[in-house]
Amino acid sequence: MSSGVEAEIVLDAAVIASLGMNRLLGAGAGAGAKTAEVLAALAEKKAGGRAEALAEVERYERALREVIDRNARIRALGDVRRREHAAVPLPAELEFTGEEEYEALVSWCAAADEALARAESALAEELGRRTARELKTPANRGEDLARVLSRLPHDTAEADRLHVREAAERVAQATTDAEAEAMLTEVRLRVQEAGRNVRAERERLKAWALEQDRLAQAEAERQYILSTITRTFEELGYQVDTGFSTFVPVEGSLLLTRSAWPDQAVRMQLDDSTLRAKMMRTRPALSEDDRRRDAEREREWCDAFEAAKERLREDGLDMELTWRLEPGAEELPLGAQSTSTTTQQKNKPRERRREH
Repeated sequence: MSSGVEAEIVLDAAVIASLGMNRLLGAGAGAGAKTAEVLAALAEKKAGGRAEALAEVERYERALREVIDRNARIRALGDVRRREHAAVPLPAELEFTGEEEYEALVSWCAAADEALARAESALAEELGRRTARELKTPANRGEDLARVLSRLPHDTAEADRLHVREAAERVAQATTDAEAEAMLTEVRLRVQEAGRNVRAERERLKAWALEQDRLAQAEAERQYILSTITRTFEELGYQVDTGFSTFVPVEGSLLLTRSAWPDQAVRMQLDDSTLRAKMMRTRPALSEDDRRRDAEREREWCDAFEAAKERLREDGLDMELTWRLEPGAEELPLGAQSTSTTTQQKNKPRERRREH
């Protein structure tokens, strides 16, 4: 091994899937139980059997996403129903417990789709009839207008809704049937335009939601990597600090120290999936003895890094080395002290004064 490394971190697919499930299920006990169950099942699988089990996990995650989509549609319709004071029945959202089976999630989605289709249709028809009545449209003309207005999506933007209503008012105010028919055609065109705008906005929101989900997943993976690395090196006897005393800490930075290393530390930096680690000195080397101890510490660190790699692999975190610096290849650079070390040093004189 080496005293300086750069490595690409590759997360096991099971870890990625479990992190995604945790986010979708939430932070409750059900999420933890389901994830633990998934990881335990995958740990028992080998080769093809494990691939099959992972496919089941990914299928379950997709079903969770479908449920989340339906829940969002139910909430959106509920908002419109409250705003418009409309008496339209809606299905209840599905609250996750983490115990739901895949088949149950699929069945619920199918039933929710039917209920949502009925609710959306009923809501649109009610709002269409209400608008026709508010405009005091003559009976026959009113039925035709209500039917056209019922095609207006419930999530139409206010500007498009007003644009449609303006044409609808002209239908109600028309003095001849021919004029009313011409204006009804205009209403149809404006409803179609509003529908296109709604579909475009839905696609935009979908793309935004996908990007937010990608960012949230990336952050969950980053936090998993940092916490796993921290725990692993703490178990190997290192103190892990996230701050440095001589410069502003960079997000994803770790400083590893040991009580037996008064003059050396290891600085780590995680950027996306790239981990960089380098041993350094916390104060200048003043003698050949200092440099000899540096070489000893470098070899200790190399052994520890190899041990950490094996432990990390067991936690689904693999490292592919892309660069390394052999022990003793160069003098250790002077780097920052950990904030905890600095604080301890500052506190020592005060503690001694209290003892006298």
